[in-house]
Amino acid sequence: MKLLALAATSSRNSINKQLASYAASLVPGAEVEVLDINDYEMPLFSEDKEKELGQPALAKAFFEKIGQADAIIISFAEHNGSYTAAFKNLFDWTSRVNMKVYQNKPMVMLATSPGPGGAQSVLTTATNSAPYFDGDVKASLSIPSFYDNFNQDEQKLSNSDLNQALIDAVNTLA
Repeated sequence: MKLLALAATSSRNSINKQLASYAASLVPGAEVEVLDINDYEMPLFSEDKEKELGQPALAKAFFEKIGQADAIIISFAEHNGSYTAAFKNLFDWTSRVNMKVYQNKPMVMLATSPGPGGAQSVLTTATNSAPYFDGDVKASLSIPSFYDNFNQDEQKLSNSDLNQALIDAVNTLA
């Protein structure tokens, strides 16, 4: 299985990237590619920019990367209760290439934050909207209080209940 994992944030030290990477490592036999959305940075989307630029090659490349995967794990960072500007911009450009951004790929959607909310607001939004963009969400999970529940030295969840919930979530991709 070719598994694409990414954090929906441009943060270089993203806790969501750590979570997505760890989650992907739990899928037995998967060939994992961890994507950095910084590699797909484009001007802010607008109709004017689209008329000027057409469909940027990076948006097409991101769409193709999703198409090459058998399954996807995305972990969402939350900025003021919503998507990060970086992810939303990439998603908006990609949706202009094809509205079926997720291409009916089985997906696990995750989110985490340092606080007790675990980025649940953005996770709910992402999970609820995914079917409109041809996303086949098999499971979703919020990890609250990341630094209390994730061992950064070992790069794995230290909370056994959350770890089992994550294992159960990623097993839906098999």
